[in-house]
Amino acid sequence: MWVSLKELMWQWRGVLIASPSVALLLIGLRLAGLLQSLELAAWDQFFRLRPSETVDSPITIVEMNESDIRKLGWPLSDAKLARLLSVIKQHKPRVIGLDFYRDLPVEPGFEELEKVFASTPNLFAIHKVIGSTVGFGVNPPTKLRELGQVSASDIVVDQDGRVRRNLLSVENKDGEITLGLGTQLALSYLEAEGISLEIIDEQASKLKLGKGIFIELDENDGGYIRNDIGGYQILANFHNLRAGFPTISMSQVLEGKITAKFIRDRIVLIGPTAESLGDFFYTPYRDRSSGVSIHADIASQIISAAKEGRPQIQVWSDTYEYLWIAIWSLVGATLSWAQRYKKQTRWSHLSSSLIILLLGTCLLGGSYLAFWKAALWIPVVPGFLALFGGATTVTGIVARDSSKMRQTFGRYLTNEVVATLLETSEGLKIGGEKKHVTVLISDLRGFSAMSEQVSPEKVLEIINLYLAEMTDTINHYKGTINDFMGDGIFVMFGAPVSFADNAQRAVSCAISMQLAMDGINQKLLQMQLPPLEMGIGIHSGEVLAGSIGSYQRAKYTVMGSNVNLAARIETYTVGGQILVSQETLDAVGEIMRISGELQVQPKGFTNPITIYEVEGIGGKYNLFLQDKKESLKVLATKILVKYRVTQGKHISDKVLQGWLVKLSLDSADICTGEPLQVLSNLRVQLATDDEKLNHQQIYAKVVKVLDEKQNYFRLRFTALPTDIKVCFQDLCE
Repeated sequence: MWVSLKELMWQWRGVLIASPSVALLLIGLRLAGLLQSLELAAWDQFFRLRPSETVDSPITIVEMNESDIRKLGWPLSDAKLARLLSVIKQHKPRVIGLDFYRDLPVEPGFEELEKVFASTPNLFAIHKVIGSTVGFGVNPPTKLRELGQVSASDIVVDQDGRVRRNLLSVENKDGEITLGLGTQLALSYLEAEGISLEIIDEQASKLKLGKGIFIELDENDGGYIRNDIGGYQILANFHNLRAGFPTISMSQVLEGKITAKFIRDRIVLIGPTAESLGDFFYTPYRDRSSGVSIHADIASQIISAAKEGRPQIQVWSDTYEYLWIAIWSLVGATLSWAQRYKKQTRWSHLSSSLIILLLGTCLLGGSYLAFWKAALWIPVVPGFLALFGGATTVTGIVARDSSKMRQTFGRYLTNEVVATLLETSEGLKIGGEKKHVTVLISDLRGFSAMSEQVSPEKVLEIINLYLAEMTDTINHYKGTINDFMGDGIFVMFGAPVSFADNAQRAVSCAISMQLAMDGINQKLLQMQLPPLEMGIGIHSGEVLAGSIGSYQRAKYTVMGSNVNLAARIETYTVGGQILVSQETLDAVGEIMRISGELQVQPKGFTNPITIYEVEGIGGKYNLFLQDKKESLKVLATKILVKYRVTQGKHISDKVLQGWLVKLSLDSADICTGEPLQVLSNLRVQLATDDEKLNHQQIYAKVVKVLDEKQNYFRLRFTALPTDIKVCFQDLCE
């Protein structure tokens, strides 16, 4: 028996660890109040989703709106208020609520108002109780206080500024209990129908009113933790707040634009709704509600509970809430643990996630239905977190049990390589093996010069913008990013997993990368930065693919002379150009379009090679670079320049002279005193009368020999300072 139990416990160890751990953690978070704001937000959403009720409310609101303030003035004089009450009395309302503070006379008409107060036994005014330090916060009218016709105006507001609770009564510092305005109006209204309040459990603060049962809110009920429960509070089950109450303005009443049925035998609430008076509160609904509307809704809730049995919102005991959390953590952990031995495929992962999501949806939907149909507040957030927390924790335990595999793949630097290794059968052969791959290497032109002109933060923003766009493009063509080299990218097509069309995908990717530069430069233009250009070199050949490094830290990469050759080819490019080797041209085939070729002698290689400039690729890819026709303007006056030839990272000490004869913003024709080799890199400085321009450096590459005898060459600018670019732009116009 014990052996079987131990075996069973071991088989389900993940669930036995995860489920109680998650449940205890969430119960602790709930008791600490860290889930309260989320739970209240979920409760608000339930209110917004709940359909509006069809309500025949016995309540009429006489409002003071902005138009009334302009017509009648503010504060409303005692004479006008007395006349308003007199008009309303003529239509025989059952009870009147005055949601105005009237602790001081507002002449003229004070004596007239006092007479109206004395002759209106069904009138109740307000005073403010909460927040007072001496006596009342705001006193009621003296006459009505003497007659005992006062109620509290106080409304309970949560920490986030929303009203979610009804304050039925409040106790002042002297122990005197005052009914809230909404409560007083409802009880007075129901009294005429023989319905009165009964205490059925004094210890539990349980009250009965007609068909309605009211239970006082505890400090930890529902989603609340250590709630301020001063006075007698219940959870607000808003009745007619969203639909609104029959409303008429004070001006209309005083002008006689009112019918008896609008008032007779009803509750009439008089109060401000003008924005300028600021008597507004946030509720679970998105719009603010006036204070008089909230008092009206409290009265409506109480009346509907007493006459129709409409339930007040109920909550679970702590025991049921803790059990609810434990059940959902158990469900999430069990489902996740049951999947651990199944073959892990995309479908299995998707199906597991869908089941958890379906259960989460059922949890939310069930909680909403309980709220809507049974007025029961079930804690949504702890249960939801318990479900996903249980599943996630078990996933972590399973992952820990597979630590050897994770340690193996954790040595790889890029997510792309790891994903490929895990998703393909041949991906696990990572020992050193020869593979035929196509290597793409890109590099930005002019980025270093730009970096000197902007802040480090802006440099980082620019490079991240560039790399994000390029990464998306490379992933689209299933290339593997081996490394980011500053503003350069080293991409492999064919390792660790090879496809039949590696070279074609590499060339297509390169064209797409160049086309994507237009979008990047548009964003740079919005940032008031100069555009960037990119050069790309591509070569295909056999390499050694595998891991380099140590057991603690390794990297999957490709090595060999063919990788070096791809890097050399890239150095021959200018901005916007793609150069490929003969091997890549042969691998792509006839669908590749080239616009030129060039024979070069790469450093470190014995024989010269031919490289080709890519114009586009046909077939299923059908991608072509934009045709950029150079149009150089003949300069009326040649521009004297000084230049140095650069070899790799070394700049020649010898300063030479030349003259710019033709010019565009991208290129220039130069006449020199000495011959230049095609693809030579130059650092050029102007020698003009403008000393500011003379100190700025232009970087260019020799791309064509125009006249060898005359030492006449075509230059392509690789970095052009902004000031000089503006100057050249003026010269080219």
